[in-house]
Amino acid sequence: MDFTLGIRREDKNKWERRVPLIPQHLKELKEKHNVDSIVQTSPIRIFSDKEYEDTGTKVQENLSSCTVVFAVKEIPINFFEPNKIYAFFSHTIKGQKYNMPMLKKMMDLGCTLIDYEKIVDKHGYRLVFFGRFAGLAGMVDTLWAFGQRLKSRKIDSPLNEIKQTIHYKNHLEEIKEQLEKIGKEIEQQGLPESLTPLIVGFAGYGNVSKGAQEILDILPIKEISPKEIKMVYENPSKNCIYKVIFKEEDLVESISSDDGFDLQDYYNHPEKYQSIFDRYVPDLTILMNCIYWSNKYPRLITKNFVKNYAKAKLRLQVIGDISIDINGAIEFTEKSTSPGNPVFVYNPSLDSIIDGYEGDGIVIMGVDNLPCELPKESSQAFSKSLLPFVPAIVKADFSVNFESLALPSEIKNAVVLHRGKLTPNYKYINKFL
Repeated sequence: MDFTLGIRREDKNKWERRVPLIPQHLKELKEKHNVDSIVQTSPIRIFSDKEYEDTGTKVQENLSSCTVVFAVKEIPINFFEPNKIYAFFSHTIKGQKYNMPMLKKMMDLGCTLIDYEKIVDKHGYRLVFFGRFAGLAGMVDTLWAFGQRLKSRKIDSPLNEIKQTIHYKNHLEEIKEQLEKIGKEIEQQGLPESLTPLIVGFAGYGNVSKGAQEILDILPIKEISPKEIKMVYENPSKNCIYKVIFKEEDLVESISSDDGFDLQDYYNHPEKYQSIFDRYVPDLTILMNCIYWSNKYPRLITKNFVKNYAKAKLRLQVIGDISIDINGAIEFTEKSTSPGNPVFVYNPSLDSIIDGYEGDGIVIMGVDNLPCELPKESSQAFSKSLLPFVPAIVKADFSVNFESLALPSEIKNAVVLHRGKLTPNYKYINKFL
């Protein structure tokens, strides 16, 4: 039997140049597993049509003959074909309103949907992800925004030289080289007194946070615990940046004073907890929001909190909202942004926003598609993590009932739709349809 996978081109916006599977891996699938591939033509993809053709992969417009179609981002409604299998980030599992028409169309056509976001191990850790690269690009863009903010206020600092991720031609290599130089400058000459102590907080400690920390750690860093923040102000160093990681027990406490913090209880019953993050926010210079959030959890920072602090000159200058839940954990993240217009300023006194990094308030970096700013490296890493699962997906018989569907458990648990019907784990999405 012939097995053919398709790679759909990405066209959500001009910045989206990533691929789910790189040319070398398609060649490997053919040689080791006898899986053919067809790649849809694209003028902007980070790996050119020719690079795919050079590995013996067919490049054409039509993917109708493919058994399974792989993509990165959401697929336009008019692309789906009856009874086909699709694997991509669908952004439907939280019941996202804007993607319900797409999901409904897939159901009407009897399609099968595999969502990368739900490919996890037995502990719930994601196995196929771009998260590290969201963190890497998000940290660079946040440092850039902070540097531009300082420049606009006539504050000279080594950080002012940092560029936005998309403006580094050699991507990570060039970024790291420049940050190493800036780091030496900070160590030798120090930061301006007005910035000292410079404290960067990270909400969360998963793949996204680790990626962001990987960038910050190139600079001279001193890691402190949340409890040590106040002590730093007693004798701050201008020759380093202070890094602090906030875990769940630092962000919330039980509403009942008799109960201590229990992580599993917090996940199961978030309504029993309240935010305590406001005790740390006034002392932070930059906050990186890297946590998973839904509206059942307390917010990290509310509009009321920053409004009350606005008159007291909050030290917080920039928030890198990598998680980017609109009006979510950061209540005043009013919109997502793009690489072409990456930041806006929220004015707590007026409850208003303006694009750019100038004006009164807090700068928000809210790019909702950060890994596309590192398209080559992120595609290579993603393809490597997806590759082991591809032969089983392409060769599976999806015509059987769901219970009999023979797939690795990691993939079967990520099947949101099977032949147009929500699978048992995802029946709850019905209420959003």
